[in-house]
Amino acid sequence: MAGRVTRLRHNITGAMLLGSAAAASTTWPIAAKIFPEQLEVDDNISYWAAQTPDYVPSAPLRKTIAADLVIIGGGFTGVSTAYHFSRRYPEKRVVLLEAKSLANGASGRNGGMMLNWINGVETDDTEILRRVYQATSSGIDLIEEIIQRHQLPVDYRRDGTVTIYTSAERAEKKHAEIERLNAAGIPGEFYDCQTLAAKLNMQGAYGAWFDPGTGQLNGAQLIRSLRPILVEQGVEIYEHTPVLKVREGSGITLVTPEAEIKASAIVLATNGYTGKLGYFREAIFPLHSHVFATEPLTPEQRAALGWHEMAGYSDDLDRISYSTMTRDGHLIFGGGSNQSYSYLFKNRTAYPGTPDSASHAFANMQETLRQYFPNSADLKIAYRWTGTLAITLRRNCSMGVRGQNRNVFYALGYSGHGVTLANLAGQVLTDIYSGDDQQWRQLPFYQAKFSPIPPEPFRWMGYQGFTRLTGRSPRA
Repeated sequence: MAGRVTRLRHNITGAMLLGSAAAASTTWPIAAKIFPEQLEVDDNISYWAAQTPDYVPSAPLRKTIAADLVIIGGGFTGVSTAYHFSRRYPEKRVVLLEAKSLANGASGRNGGMMLNWINGVETDDTEILRRVYQATSSGIDLIEEIIQRHQLPVDYRRDGTVTIYTSAERAEKKHAEIERLNAAGIPGEFYDCQTLAAKLNMQGAYGAWFDPGTGQLNGAQLIRSLRPILVEQGVEIYEHTPVLKVREGSGITLVTPEAEIKASAIVLATNGYTGKLGYFREAIFPLHSHVFATEPLTPEQRAALGWHEMAGYSDDLDRISYSTMTRDGHLIFGGGSNQSYSYLFKNRTAYPGTPDSASHAFANMQETLRQYFPNSADLKIAYRWTGTLAITLRRNCSMGVRGQNRNVFYALGYSGHGVTLANLAGQVLTDIYSGDDQQWRQLPFYQAKFSPIPPEPFRWMGYQGFTRLTGRSPRA
């Protein structure tokens, strides 16, 4: 009975949120003029980027050119699309433009968790769940296959992750669900408290869902080590080349600081920055996520912490906290409270200042980690950084094609699951371009619609009011 009441309240809250957001969204034409936005891109100072010390960005574009396909954005989505598209169409001219350097955005600043499933998909249909799991699992397989095919110097591990449950009721409910998933052919294992403690001795956990096919990935290493592979496949890469304007038509013109590009088709691989190009402004908002990494733990510190096996974990709370452990002992941590995320007025895409500007957030996050692992109190922090995610109201992502001429391809809105999904996106978009996309059409992300998010000032007021009053993030 209590569960049905909770679901009913959630549905009512979601319906009210959707309705008010849709009504406020009608003010976009006026709000866009009153509150003009600008692109801001700060430097990536994450632990992941620090593991590519010899990387030197390629030169910017300085002459007008034409191309069959221009990819805007040098993260997982852009690089994976360049990789798959250039392999399928070696005769076509492919250009990739990046505003800063490859892996400068969320792809090089995340928590490193390489996960199955798609955020925003809630269903009891086992066939849909099976399709989703197979798609994301094959996406992780593909990442590993590419690393091994090209012998890339990428740190990753694939020894599984857990979702922990912080109440006995939720743990028991998940236990029953895992049995149902297993019966449908989807792997996974329920860990009771004793089993979990032997592998990951977390306080306050009543059970966990172990997914054996998941893991951790250094995205900056993957993307940057793929650059010479892309160049060998004929892809032209221009870094420090932001796109300032897109003029659509049967042919598309892209305006950059020093040159224009004529393109037959483009790919929006810009995720949290996409609104700055005039696309999906009403669908996504850039959310700044704070993350830190410790100095490498000694074997003794790992033993005292209680982290014995597996790549990482996330919890079941609304403001999810998550953590991974690199093979050389750096503990990566993010999330856990409203303080660990920030939304800035007018959809700012760079967090101002230095990590010290968010010192309260990082202190709060360390306290959350201590609640799960009391012996983490003495661990020293080596890196602190902030990354910009693209969040949608229903937490769903979408991959597809749009525009009067069907020549604007896109994949965005991963809402925290981008390591797997954005790498998969390159294959999906190449298939859509080819007209060979039947295998993706029954998946929730294919040409998915987004619920509208209102413009400023309603966007900022709604976010601040909802999070402060409820302690949760707004979602429908």
